[in-house]
This record gives sequence, C-alpha cells and structure tokens, in this order.
Amino acid sequence: MGDDSEWMKLPIDQKCEHKLWKARLNGYEEALKLFEKIDDEKSPEWSKYLGLIKKFVIDSNAVAQLKGLEAALAYVENAHVAGKTTGEVVSGVVNKVFNQPKARAKELGIDICLMFVEIEKGEVVQEELLKGLDNKNPKIIVACIETLRRALSEFGSKIISLKPMIKVLPKLFESREKAVRDEAKLLAVEIYRWIRDALRPPLQNINSVQLKDLEEEWVKLPSSVPKQTRFLRSQQEMKAKFEQQQAAGGDADGGGDDGDEAVPQVDAYELLEAVEILSKLPKDFYDKIEAKKWQERKEALEAVEVLVKNPKLEAGDYADLVKALKKVVGKDTNVMLVALAAKCLAGLATGLRKKFGQYASQVVPTILEKFKEKKSQVVQALQEAIDAVFLTTTLQNLSEDILAVMDNKNPTIKQQTSLFIARSFRHCTPSTLPKSLLKPFCAALLKHINDSAPEVRDAAFEALATALKVAGEKAVNPFLTDVDKLKLDRIKECAEKVELAAGGKAGGGPDRKENRPMAGKAPVLSGAAGDKDTKENVVKSGPLKKVPAAKAGGPPKKGKQAAAGGGGSAGTKGKKGAETKEIFEPELSIEVCEEKASAVLPASCVQQLDSSNWKERLACMEEFQKAVELMDKTEMPCQALVRMLAKKPGWKETNFQVMQIKLHIVALVAQKGTFSKTSAQIVLDGLVDKMGDVKCGNNAKEALTAIAEACQLPWTAEQIMSMAFSQKNPKNQSETLNWLSNAIKEFGFSGLNVKAFISNVKTALAATNPAVRTSAITLLGVLYLYVGPSLRMFFEDEKPALLSQIDAEFEKMQGQTPPAPTRGTSRHTVGSGDDGEEGEDQEEAGNDVVDLLPRADISDKITSELVSKIGDKNWKIRKEGLDEVTSIINEAKFIQPNIGELAPALKSRLNDSNKILVQQTLSILQQLASAMGPNIKQHVKNLGISIITVLGDSKSNVRAASLATVNAWTEQTGMKEWLEGEDLSEELKKENPFLRQELLGWLAEKLPTLRTVPSDLFFCVPHLYSCLEDRNGDVRKKAQDALPFFMMHLGFEKMAKATGKLKPASKDQVLAMLEKAKANMPAKPAPLTKTSSRAIGTAPAKCQTSSGSGEDFMAGSVETKPDPKKAKTGGTAPKTKGIQGKKVPSKSNLKEDDDRSGPIFVIVPGGKEQRMKDEKGLKILKWNFTTPRDEYIEQLKTQMSSCVAKWLQDEMFHSDFQHHNKALAVMVEHLESEKDGVISCLDLILKWLTLRFFDTNTSVLMKALEYLKLLFIMLNQEEYHLTENEATSFIPYLVLKVGEPKDVIRRDVRAILNRMCLVYPASKMFTFIMEGTKSKNSKQRAECLEELGCLVESYGMNVCQPTPGKALKEMAVHIGDRDNTVRNAALNTIVTVYNVHGDQVFKLIGNLSEKDMSMLEERIKRSAKRPNAALARQVEEKPQRIQSVSANTNMLRKGTAEDMSSKLNQARNMSGHSEATHTVPREFQLDLDEIENDNGTVRCEMPALVQHKLDDILEPVLIPEPKMRAVSPHFDDMHSNTASTINFVISQVASGDINTSIQALAQIDEVLRQEDKAEAMSGHIDQFLIATFMQLRLIYNTHMADEKLDKDEIVKLYSCIIGNMISLFQIESLAREASAGVLKDLMHGLITLMLDSRVEDLKEGQQVIRSVNLLVVKVLEKSDQTNILSALLVLLQDSLLATASSPKFSELVMKCLWRMVRLLPETINSINLDRIMLDMHIFMKVFPKEKLKQCKSELPIRTLKTLIHTLCKLKGPKILDHLTMIDNKNESELEAHLCRVMKHSLDQTGSKTEKGTEKGASRIDEKSPKAKVNDILAEIFKKIGSKENTKEGLAELYEYKKKYSDADIEPFLKNSSQFFQSYVERGLRLIEMEREGKGRIPSSTGVSPQMEGSCIPTPTNTVSSSIGNSNGEEVGPSVYLERLKILRQRCGLDNAKQEDRQPLTSQLSKPSIPTVASSTDMLHSKLSQLRESREQYQHIDMDSNQTNSSGTTTSSTTASNIDDLKKRLERIKSSRK
Repeated sequence: MGDDSEWMKLPIDQKCEHKLWKARLNGYEEALKLFEKIDDEKSPEWSKYLGLIKKFVIDSNAVAQLKGLEAALAYVENAHVAGKTTGEVVSGVVNKVFNQPKARAKELGIDICLMFVEIEKGEVVQEELLKGLDNKNPKIIVACIETLRRALSEFGSKIISLKPMIKVLPKLFESREKAVRDEAKLLAVEIYRWIRDALRPPLQNINSVQLKDLEEEWVKLPSSVPKQTRFLRSQQEMKAKFEQQQAAGGDADGGGDDGDEAVPQVDAYELLEAVEILSKLPKDFYDKIEAKKWQERKEALEAVEVLVKNPKLEAGDYADLVKALKKVVGKDTNVMLVALAAKCLAGLATGLRKKFGQYASQVVPTILEKFKEKKSQVVQALQEAIDAVFLTTTLQNLSEDILAVMDNKNPTIKQQTSLFIARSFRHCTPSTLPKSLLKPFCAALLKHINDSAPEVRDAAFEALATALKVAGEKAVNPFLTDVDKLKLDRIKECAEKVELAAGGKAGGGPDRKENRPMAGKAPVLSGAAGDKDTKENVVKSGPLKKVPAAKAGGPPKKGKQAAAGGGGSAGTKGKKGAETKEIFEPELSIEVCEEKASAVLPASCVQQLDSSNWKERLACMEEFQKAVELMDKTEMPCQALVRMLAKKPGWKETNFQVMQIKLHIVALVAQKGTFSKTSAQIVLDGLVDKMGDVKCGNNAKEALTAIAEACQLPWTAEQIMSMAFSQKNPKNQSETLNWLSNAIKEFGFSGLNVKAFISNVKTALAATNPAVRTSAITLLGVLYLYVGPSLRMFFEDEKPALLSQIDAEFEKMQGQTPPAPTRGTSRHTVGSGDDGEEGEDQEEAGNDVVDLLPRADISDKITSELVSKIGDKNWKIRKEGLDEVTSIINEAKFIQPNIGELAPALKSRLNDSNKILVQQTLSILQQLASAMGPNIKQHVKNLGISIITVLGDSKSNVRAASLATVNAWTEQTGMKEWLEGEDLSEELKKENPFLRQELLGWLAEKLPTLRTVPSDLFFCVPHLYSCLEDRNGDVRKKAQDALPFFMMHLGFEKMAKATGKLKPASKDQVLAMLEKAKANMPAKPAPLTKTSSRAIGTAPAKCQTSSGSGEDFMAGSVETKPDPKKAKTGGTAPKTKGIQGKKVPSKSNLKEDDDRSGPIFVIVPGGKEQRMKDEKGLKILKWNFTTPRDEYIEQLKTQMSSCVAKWLQDEMFHSDFQHHNKALAVMVEHLESEKDGVISCLDLILKWLTLRFFDTNTSVLMKALEYLKLLFIMLNQEEYHLTENEATSFIPYLVLKVGEPKDVIRRDVRAILNRMCLVYPASKMFTFIMEGTKSKNSKQRAECLEELGCLVESYGMNVCQPTPGKALKEMAVHIGDRDNTVRNAALNTIVTVYNVHGDQVFKLIGNLSEKDMSMLEERIKRSAKRPNAALARQVEEKPQRIQSVSANTNMLRKGTAEDMSSKLNQARNMSGHSEATHTVPREFQLDLDEIENDNGTVRCEMPALVQHKLDDILEPVLIPEPKMRAVSPHFDDMHSNTASTINFVISQVASGDINTSIQALAQIDEVLRQEDKAEAMSGHIDQFLIATFMQLRLIYNTHMADEKLDKDEIVKLYSCIIGNMISLFQIESLAREASAGVLKDLMHGLITLMLDSRVEDLKEGQQVIRSVNLLVVKVLEKSDQTNILSALLVLLQDSLLATASSPKFSELVMKCLWRMVRLLPETINSINLDRIMLDMHIFMKVFPKEKLKQCKSELPIRTLKTLIHTLCKLKGPKILDHLTMIDNKNESELEAHLCRVMKHSLDQTGSKTEKGTEKGASRIDEKSPKAKVNDILAEIFKKIGSKENTKEGLAELYEYKKKYSDADIEPFLKNSSQFFQSYVERGLRLIEMEREGKGRIPSSTGVSPQMEGSCIPTPTNTVSSSIGNSNGEEVGPSVYLERLKILRQRCGLDNAKQEDRQPLTSQLSKPSIPTVASSTDMLHSKLSQLRESREQYQHIDMDSNQTNSSGTTTSSTTASNIDDLKKRLERIKSSRK
C-alpha cells in the first residue's frame, strides 16, 4: 500500500502517465470528473492534457483503456483545443481500440470519432478511417466501415464526403471476409439512401449476385428524403429547428424546403474515376477513318464508340479526334456512319462534360446542318449528340452558330434547330437566359411561327413557350409585341405544358428565390464584415428589398390595373405590361369612330369638322380642344378623336391657325388619354409632314413628344424616321432629326434601335441639303453620348470631309455624361427591385452597337491550303501562312465567329519552336479578339486557354505578348468564360514558375473587378496553396498577392476548409497567411447601378460634385443622395436606394455623419516646424525608403493623430482601398474651405500621398493625382513655397510614378510636376527629375528626360543643375540607351536645349561616341522643332522663380505663374515637343485667355502705333494691356508697357507659323521706319536679332525641308526678315546695340543662308542671296565695330574648328574680315583694341602658326596677318599697349608677331610711298623676298605644264602678273619651247579679254566660268570669288581697286574717290558656295525692290560709292530702295485686307 500512497499524492495529469495501471485508472477517473466539471471551454486547464489524450486511448491495460476512452470522449466534447489532437487520437482509436474484444471499447471508439466530426474535424476523421480500411485485421476494417456508415447516417452527405467512400466500395465487396462484405453492403445501402441512382454507375462492375442483393435492399428503402439528425457545432440553429420539428410531431410544413437544403444533389459523374482513352485509340485510327471503304471507317468508329462508353473521361487534347468525327458527321455519305459518329460525339461530350466545351462551337454548326437527313435513327443520334454537347457549354457561346442556321431554307433543319432551342431553354434559368440572349432568339423564332411548314411553326411555338416558361412573361413579352392574339394564346397554352429539365418553377419563381439570399448578403460583403452598421444595413435592406422583388416577380397584371399599379410595383415593367395589352387595340372603322366621338364632343363640333369656311373650322377646333381638356381619362376614346382630326381636310388643312390647334389637340389626347400605337399610326404621317412648317412645326414637335411618351420613344422614333426619309422635303427631314436629338436626351436611350437610325443617318449624311447633314451630325453627337466611340465604326467609309465634321462633333461630346431622362417611363421608376434589370438593359444598349457591325464571314478564306501552310515543317512557309491570316483579318475588319479550321491551326502555332512565330500568332489572336468582338467567347476554351499556357514561356517578351493577348480577349469576353471549368486550375497545376507567377498576377488584377465568379474558381485553391510554398520566390509573392482576391469571392471559411488536405506544417503556414489576407480582403465591387458604366439612365449630375472632377461614381464620396425625382412615387424606396443600388461602405448612417461636421485638419501652431526639427535631429525616421515599411506608416499615423480628424484618419489608414478613395474625396471637398489647415499639415498630406503611390489600385492613384493637381493650384494661389523637407519627402516618389504603364497616369504626373514649378524652384526640381533618369524603368527614364527638356525650354539653361555642362553630359548618356523611347527622349531634350542655346550645346556635352554624335547631329538637322520664345532667356541671368520673399517676386509669380504653367503644359502636351508654344519669358508674359475673350477692349499703349492702318495685321496678335508693371529688370517704368508689347511681338518673330512671323515683322518694320518711334526698339535689339536668327535657323532646318510648304511663302518670309534687318542696320544708334555674341549668331545665320543651294533653286533665290549680300554690308558697316570684329574672329575660329563646317563658310567669314580691314582706317579710333587683341590672342592660342599652316587653304593665315599688319600700320608701336586684357601673353604668338611686323614696317617705310593707307597696309606683306617670288612662279609654271591644271595655272599667272606688274617671268619662259611661250601668251590674253568682258554681268567682278570650274568643285552659276582668289593665295584690297578702276574707266566715270569706299555688294554679291542644307522665306515686293537695286548697282556702276564716301550718310540708292520697300510693304498690307 505504501506505493499507492505515493501516487495518490500526484496531480491528475501525472497520474495519467504513471507506469502503474491503477494509478492511470485513478487518473482517468479523476480526469473524467474534472473534464465534466470545467465550464469554460477555453480554460487553460485543457491545454495541459493536449499531449496525453492519445495515451488515454491507447492504454495497454484494457480496464484502464475503457476509462481512458470515456475521459477522452469527455475531453473531445468539452475542450476547445481538442481539434488539434484529431489525427493522432482517431489513428489510435482505429489501431488500438477497434481491435479490442470488448464491444464497449468499440462503441466508445466510434463515439469519439463521431464527436470529432461534430467539432468540425470530419475530413481528418474520414481520412484516418479510410486508412484503417487498408489494415490487415478484418475487425478493424469492419469497425471503420461501421463508423463511416454511422457518420453518414447521422451527419448526412453534406458533411461526410461520399466520393472517397464510393471509390473504395468495389474493393470492399471483393473482400474474402464475409463480415467486411456485409458491412460494405450496409454502407452501400446508406449511401444509396442519400444519393439514390447516382450510386449505380460506380458499382456497375461488382459481382452480379451482390448487385442483385443490393438492388433488393435499395428497393426496400423509403422514398422520403433522408435528413441530417446530428449537427456540427456551427449548425446549432439547424439543430434547434430540427428538435422543434421533432417535438411538433415529425415533418411539419416547410420540412420539404429544409430537406432541399439539407441534401445536396450528388452527381454520379463526380463519383466516378476518369478513364484515359486517347492512348487506347487504335494506332491506325486516323488512317482508317479516312479510308475509302466504309467498313474500315465503321471499324474505326466502333473502336471509339466502345472507348467513349466510359462514363467519365480524363481531360486531354481531343481536338484531332473531334475533328475526325466532325468530318464524318458533316461529309460522310453513309448515313449509318453519320449516326455512329454522332453517338461517339455524344459519348465524348458526356464523358468530358465541361472539358468538351472548347470543341462545342466546332461541332454544333455541322450537326445542325446535318439535320437535313430524313432517317429517324440519324436524326435521333444527332439530337442526342447536340443535346450532350449543349450541356458542356452555354447557350451564349452557341447562340451565333444556332442563329446562323435559323435562316436555312430546309424546313427540317429549321424545325430541328427550333426543337433544339426549346430543349436548351429547358436547361436554362432566368439568370442564364438574359434579355440579351432572348432578344435574337425570339426574333428568329417569331419568323418561324409564320413559316409555311407546320412542323417548323410547331417547333417555334414550343421554343417560344419554353422561353416564356423559363424566363417569365415579364422578360419575354416585350419581344412578342407584334404577335397577334391567336398566336400569343397558343404560345401561352404551350407554355403551360412545358416541363422544365431542372424541375424549376416557371415565371418569376426562381427569381424570387434568388433575390432573397442576395438581399441579405450583399451589404455584408461591401463593408468590413464585423461592423455594427453593416449589420444594421442588412437588417434594413433585407425586408425592404424583398417586397418589391416579390411583386415584380410575378407575371404582370392584365390591362389597366397593371398600369395603375405600376408605381407601386416595378414602374417601368408595369407600364410595359400594360402596353403589351394595349398594342392590340383593334383598328376601328370610321363609322364607329364617329359614333364614339359624337358621344363625347358637342354636336356642332362634329358637323363643322369638314366645313369649307376656315373660321368655322377654327371655332370647331377650339370647342374640340375645350372638350378634350375637360374629358376624363377613362372616357376618352383616343382613336376616335384622332380619326376625327384626320377627317377631311385632315392634315392637308391650309389654315395655319386651325392646324396649330389641331396639332395641339393631338398632344392633349396623347397626354391625357390611353393612347395606343394604333391611334399613333393615324396621326404620325401628318405630324411628320408638318415638322418643317414654320408656323406649325413647334406644335407638331410637341404632339410627337406626347406620343413618344405614350407609346415609348423607340417605337415612335422608328416610325417617324422611316416616314421622314420616305418623303423628299429636306426641311421635314432636318427637323425630324433635330426633334429626335432632343427627344433622346429627354427620354434616355434604353430600347432604341441604333441600327435603324444608322441607315437613316447615313441617308441624311448623303443629302444635298446642308441643313439635313448638319442635323444628322448633331444627332450622331447625341448618340455618341450613349453609345461611345464604337459609333464611329459605322461611318468610317464616309468622305474624309464629312468624317472630320463627325469627329469634331464627337470631340465636343467627349467627356460629357448623358443627361438624366426627364420624360418617358424612367420618371415612374421607384428604384426598387427592378433596378438591376434596367441596368442590364442599358448595358445591352451599349453592347448592341457592337452586334450591329456588319461582320464579314472569313471562313471561306481559311482554305485547307492555308491551314496546311500554317502547319508546314518549314518555318518560312508557316510564317507566310500567318502573314496571310493577318491580312485576311485586316481586310475584313469585323468578322463572324465562324473561322473554320483556323482555331486549331493557330493553337498548334502557340507551341511553335520558333518564338517569333509564337509572337506573331499571339498578335493575330489579339487582332482576332478585336475583329470578332464579344463572339470570341466561343473560342475561349479551345484557343484562350492555350494562350494562357504561353504565359509559361521562358522568354519575357513572349510572356508579355501572351498577357497582352489574354487581356485583349478578356476585354471582349469578360472573365466568366475563363474561370468556368477546370482549365485554369489545370494550368495552375503545372509546376512552371513563369506560368504560375504570370497567371496569379493576372488573376490578382482581374478578380477584384468581378462582382461574381463561377464556383469553379475553387478548383484553383489547392494549386494556389502549393504556389504559396513554391520554391520560386516570385511565385510565392504572386500567390500571396492573389490570396485576398480569391478569398473575396470564395470566403474565408471555404478557403480555410480547403487547407484540410495540406500537411500539418504547410497547413499552419497557409492558415496564418489566410488570416493575414482576411484583414486585407477588399470588398466586392458594388453592382453596377444605372449610374455606373457609362452613366446611362438617371445619372444625377450632382453625384460628381462631391468627388472632385467626375471620378468613377462608385468610388465617389459617401454623400450620394438618391435622385429627388425618384422619391416621388415610392415612400420607402429612396431610403433603400442607397443600400441596394450601391453598396454603401459600412459607416454610412446619419449618426456618424454628424460627427464629421467639423474641420478635417486641425491647425497645431508650430506643429510643422517641430516635425521638421525632429526629422533633422533624427528623433524620428527620415522619410526615405524604396517601399514603405510598417514603422513609417505607424510614424505617420502618430504624427497625423494630433492634426487630422479621427474619422478621416481611420479612412486614410484603412486596409481597404475604397476607404482611401473616400478619404481623398473628402479631402478634395475640404480643400478650398480649409486652405490654412491643409498648408499646416501639408508635409503629412504629401507623405500620406506617397504611400498611396505604392498601392496597386489604379482608382486610388488616379484620385490621388487629381487631388494633387487641385492642391498645387491652391498652393500657388496662396503663394506658398514648398519647404525642402516637403519636397524631398514627396518629389522623388512622384517622379517614380512618371514611369507608370498607363498613359493617363503619366500625363497627370507630368501635369503635377509642371504645377509644382510654381511653388518650388524649377532648378531644384531639375535635380529630382535628373535622379529619375537613373531608374531601371525605361518609361520613367524617357518621361523624366522629356520633362527636363520642358524645364530647359521654359526656364532657359540656368535651370540645369549643378551646371549646364554636367547636366547635359548626364542627359547625353541616354542617347545610347537600349530602349528606343529613352533614346528619342534624350535626343529630343538635347535638341530642345540646342534650340535654346545654339551650338554651344556640343561643347557642353563633351565627347560622345561617334554613333551617338551622328544620331544627335542627324536629329538636330531633322528636328522639326520650332524655336521657342525662350529666346530672351539666354540673355537673362536667372530662371523665373528662384525663391525670394520680396513683394516684387510674389507679384511677379502671381501675375504670370499661372500662365506659365498653362503654357508649359501646352509645351508638354504637344507630342514629342514638335510643336513649340509661344511662351514668352517672365516680363513678357501675357494672359492669353484675356486676349481671346476681349479682343476689342484691350488698348495697347505704344506711342502712336495705332495711327497706321495695320488693323488687319494686328488682329491675330492682339496686344493686351499687360498685367503687371515694374517687373522687368531691363526697362525703366515709363517704358514697361511698350516694352512688354514689343517683347510680345518680337517673340512672335520666332514663331513656327510663317504668317504669324511675317505679321510680327511687319509691325516691327512699321516701328523701325518711323524715326520718332524707332527709339522704342532700343533695348530690344539683341532680343529681336535672336528671334530673327532663330527664325532663320527654323527656315533652314524645317520649312525648307517641308515639301508641303509653298516655297513662295518661304521667300516672302526671307524678304521680310532681310528688309527688317536692313531697316534696322540703317539706324546706327540701334545697330550699335547689337552685342558681339548675337552678331556672331546673326552672321552665322546670314552666311549659312548665302550658302544654301536650295535657296538658289527657288524662283527668286538669286535675289534673296543678293539682298543678303547687301544686308551683310550694312551689318559690317553700321554695327559697333568692336563687336562685329570680335564676332567675326570668334566665328572664324569656330568655323575652322568645326569639322562639319564647309570651307566656303570660313572663306566668306574671311571675306567679311577683309571688308572690316578695309574700313579700319576710318573706324580704328572707335574700336576697343584691347578686346580685339584678346580675341586675336585666343584665336592664335587655339590656332598657332603651325596649326594654321596645316589648313587646306592659306587664306586663314593670310587673313590674320593682314589684320595684324593693318593694325600695326595704323597704330604703330602703340599697338603693344593694347594687350592689357591678356593674362598670359606667352600662350600665343601674338606679341612676338606684332613686334616682328613693327620692325619690318619700319624698314619698309622709307623705300616706298603708298597711294593710300589701305594699299600700303596690304603691300607690307606683298613685298616678298626674291627667293619666294621665284618659288611661286616656279609653282605656277609647273601647273601650266601639267595637263590637268593648265587652266588653273594660267589663271594664277594672270593674277600674279596683275598683282606684281613688275614681276619678271622672262627667265621661266626662256627655257621653254616657242609653242609653250605662245600658248602662255595666248592664254593670258584670252583670260584678260574674258575678265574685262564679264564686267557688266551681275557678278560685278568675276573669275571666268572656265576658271571657276577648275577652282570650285560645286557647279554654282556665276560665282564671284571676289574677295580672294580661289587658289587660296592672298589677295590684297589694292587688286580690287585696280579692277574697279578699269570698270569705271570703261563707263566713263571718275575714279577720284575710289579708295574711300567700296560697297560689299561687289565683294559678296554672289558667293560660290556648296550646299549646307538650309531653309528660309521672303516677301516678293522686297525682292523686286532688291532686284532693282541690284540693277542700279550694275548699270550705274556703283554710283553710290561717290555719294557714300564718309560712311555716315546713307547711299542714295539704298535710301531710295528703302522708300521703295516701304511703299511695297504698304501695298502688301492693303492687299492682305
């Protein structure tokens, strides 16, 4: 006993584990007591025993085991944790209890198992018991079977899964143990009790004796439905109900109903094992089936028949087999084989079920066509086949094929098709037979009920009757409106006899039943399920919904009652019900009408109706009107009254007063009476006839509107359209169209037959009368509102002019929502149960349009040759085949769904080894989707799923193409077809990581948008779970992302239950993920009400105000109020509207709203500053992350709690995106009213918005961007500047979004970036955007680069940070990017910079690879960029808004910033920046809106400008009074107005539009020509010149290359520019204002123009170039001499450095320098020599002497020397004092060279006297030493001696002799032959004659053409090499003086003053220049004037030289030219008027 005492002291749990059995027994007894005593099922005590319970069960001592079992049973029953022990305990029971001899042990074991089932662990118990069936001990097997039987008997087949049990039954029947067989028999009987005959097929193969026994047992079973008698813990309500029933004495009423619910219909098919038959087909099957002998074909078919007898077949690729069988059915001549093949097809369809669906659309047309067979056995086989096929797919998918056969001529086919439709309808329910399907079927069947063949009629009646029975009268009646009463009665009679396959109830019965659970469930889904409010909603909406639904369900009441009750029930439909009755109002004879009318009208009135006196008729009408007004609705005989009105003269009434009243009466009758279509028919013709009448038209329209209201618009519209277009009066036609446009807006769109209108509209568009065309286009605009862009497809073949008008009308309508209907049935709607349906109608209206498209049948083009091509072994032939398919689809545009053999052919290409072909196939499938439209549905199963398979491809581009194709398909088909069946789950099952991640990603995107999904989605769940544990991380992530969306549709319970089959470890993991997903589970999208999709029907305009600018209605804010109009009829309806029409997110009741009345942002003083300090001091996390972690979100939440309203914060941080949308809507609403609050919390708001950028939901993102746009507008208005902290925590994340794939988002982000520049410096923005270019996302890189281009374009180069050079280098890197769009963006951006900054860009960019550089140069050359008016920005120092707090800056920003942003926006929106805006830099900014709005009132304050009659020119560029004064730093206050006006005009000079530019130039010319006004231009010269040379560059690069531009326009523009410049450079004071940099660019532009060979080819080209010569002379003479000399030196330096520059360019620059050298003696004193010396120093530094000598030509070195010599000559030794600006003189040879020249000239001065300084200056250099002369001559004679260069040599010799008249050439001639000597002399004479003779031709001085040929490689006309010889030798000015002397002597002119001056016309008149590709334009008048001036120069031989000696007075010819120019300009202006 001592032992006992020891263990007695132990605690219970330790006793239970004791080694002594007694101790254990005692432990178990105490444990049992304890377990029964603990009340709290969640007590911690239970957990102590978790690990022990298994030991209780498997105790080795039989006595203790019994007690242990009792304790275990008590534990399982009471402990909440018991479920965790299920597996091990049941396993213990099976193995250690069921084999015990004691019956009590077995009994307790079974009880424990059943108790586990009761606590929801049925699946695990069943699994363990089934494992026990494999035990060798028969006792255990018997006990397991018994337990299973009892579980099934008590819990029913819903809880105990039958399939695994049925699977093992046959094996149990084969057992050797009788006890096992007997127990199996009892189990089989129990199973039969639950599923009846579904058990027969699985057991058909057991022993026949056993089967017979079973049959006998089965027969004995009662026929009543079995009931569940024991319930799970979760079914306690059912348990209570059951007990109540039992107490009441068994099955009371309603028991049946519950019975229905309790017993799920088990499908025998589900219980069967699938058999694989494809591999069992005979090997030669495909050969045999094609064999010529029918016996062989029969053998092949019989083999298949045997295989398909298997009731369940395994899925596989049956395409070939189906194709073979289909061929036999369609083409075999032996009818017996046709029947056999049909049987095989039926077997296949039955065995495969839904998996056969993909082949259904291939076989149905063939079977239907084959119904022409007469033999009954064939017909029967075909019927069976088509019925079996139908069950594998949906009616929707087959509808096209069936309808196509309905028009067949063969009556048998028609009859059998109708019968097939009837049989198909029987399988439908009201939901699977929607109106969209009923409509085409009813239309086709209605034709058949009038068929001549009685069997066709009968079949059609049967089909219509079935439809009526299935869908209910309410749905079908609208389609039977035109059926006469007899036939209608027959349909109804047949309907009563119809037996529905599903045993469903007729009419609205099923509707009613479906509605009920929906009403209860719907709102639960929308909110967070646990919310208190949600439950309230449910309670409220439940009953309210049921009532109307129930009413609407039944068939409509007859006659007027229904109409009266319409308000109460379903409004619209009630009315329709009434109308169906009224339509049959018989047509009354005139006598009856007169009789009825006499009864209600005064007698005199009836008599005077046809009186010949109009006054009597008038009086009669007035009486008639009064009578009608007083009549009661019930007594009004409408038809009789309108017949009276139509009585002679009827509608031919000539008196308009009578007619007006008559029309008014029609309107009254229609409004007041019960007006039928019969009555309408009587008057419509007359009304249409009066539509166009001036006096009666309005009354006619009023009457029509009343009729439309009575008889519905669709019918009325159709009638009047056909009437209007059957007559010829265009006025009537146009007015009818106008009325209809208006009526559609008033009545709404539902029910209208678009197709009928379209044919009439096309007729109207072709009308000759413009009014008819205009009305038709207006009507199209209205239709567009409802139908959308698809409407345009009908008019694509119209003439382009008409199409552009239509497009313009559509453009106007874009973005508008259709107005809410104000008339017609919609105003009666109560908004109750019918809503959903109406929504359906409307959607239908939209979809119908697509159905109306004429679709081509391409099946005949899909020939067998083409199909074999696509399947060829050679990939090139396959590709040809695919190309052919592409072109077939392209030609057809819209196609029918019948594509013959194309589908299987394309399917096989999807797994082509050649990936290019796979991609091509995918693009064909994409095309196919858009071409076929919604009909592509029927190909989803056979083709669509194959596209999904391609998502598993290893190449990312193929996967992307596949995804795009799938999306294109789903756009057309919706998701239902894809999710039905097991195809998707089969795909997900494949262990391909690519396929899995792409497919899951796709599902995660699509599922949240669906309201309902097929239950088949559940098949995917097991595979989804395996993806959660996939090896590949991406697959796991995608699976986790998709989890909440699966749960959203399937529910947490179902998903959790599905984890039962996972391994324990996996299960826990998956359950944890499910819990997490449950928290993030989004609400289902709200069902579409009328206001959704395209806002058809009654979209109250109000709804948009609450949520900003018309966001998607569903996501709008809480305050969607019901439309007041709807509230009129139903009392309670409006309240429910909010709940049912739109699932209002949970917190929407009034109490909550009251709490929300206060401000949403609380201003905490100093709050923002404190937050910044904290962040700076690192007290809190810095807002910087790649993806936001939880701690960031928490931190923001905490920071917000003090300054954001609690309820708003809850919305902002909710897990469901719809709440975010709501929060944004509220923020938008409060933006204006709480500006200060917003600004005080701005940093937090921006941070919260960055979190939204990381959301995946597009609607939130769109809404956030919308809010940001409004926010930045507000901040700008408040003159707020972003702080650094706000910018850095927001801008980088915004820049990320610029790379979004969706266009609309990128556009919004760009718009926001643009607006931000108004509140944050652009230069700082630049750095953030530059960071964005480093992204991996190519779209982001491209957009950021474009944005940078916009910034530079708008704010000039100073915006580039840290320096322009660095920024440009970074941008240039992207020219080599691998992505094409990025490359283009980089090039465009740099071209933009180039347009602003010119050639300096190349220096800034630095070294680029050769390829990149060539791309850039090419782009700059090609660039069609119009130079922007950012012109003056190069001159400016700073961009517009570097932050400054001064009032001035604020004012400036306020005045101009908004403009700036809008302009900037324009610049951004223009595609690829090709279109520049006329943005004007800060001071010159104008409010363009103002200009547009008040043209006349704005006066410009320029001094006296308006006196000139320039109105016409001024009009397009109205110059308004500028907004701000004293802003511009450049001008004093007095001038600011004029200045900004001039700036505006100057900015237009650079316009890309030629006319704008010409007009601006004309205005400036006007100013320049008047001395008193010219000074206004002062201060604007540089700006004007910049605009001018930018225009020159634009002409050169763009206009000249533009083939479409008229070249005369270009010439006009050129002449304007040159004329203006000449005017400018005649005013010396203005000319001197031009700076060196600008002059350099100007000269560059002018010289480029002179060298442009394209200009020469123009008609007036020669004149243009001469004028430019003249202008260049002016520029050289009049500009500031220091500036122009400096400019020329820099230009020469650049041109020599530039590799692309032409040698001719440098040559012309040097000629200009020579010209300057000649002017030096006069100008030397006004020149700043220090600057010139600096320029020369730089030049010589870049080009040391050695480098210059390497140049091809000697001219540069000679030019430089000449300049230096001249300066030394003029200044003497003092020249050395002017080197002050040079820092390091040793860097160049300048100083040394000067010293050398000085020394040399001092030696020379004594020996030679000079004629003139110029000559002297040049001669210094000419005296070359003797040796050098000999070298030169030797060289020349060498040339003369060589064959090639003879002419060149002679020319050089001639030149040399002229130059050095004293040179001795004798020594060289002496040694040569006599012949050579005479040749040389003759040659020199010839040259002399030629040159002297050419003196009079326009090129003023010239080289002979022959010489020219030898010198100049390019064939230009007469080329003056004037300033310098073409061979590159130096030529001094004296040579030209000599030549001039000769010319002047010839003309008898005096030579006295020749040295003083020589116009550059002679030097530069017509340079010889190769092309440099350029483009430009010019005015004729100026040209002709310039031509005259040219002639004067030639013929009067430069008279001007004499008058123009001093250089200050202007040459008389030039003066006269200018006057002439002015006169011509006046003429142009007047002609322009």
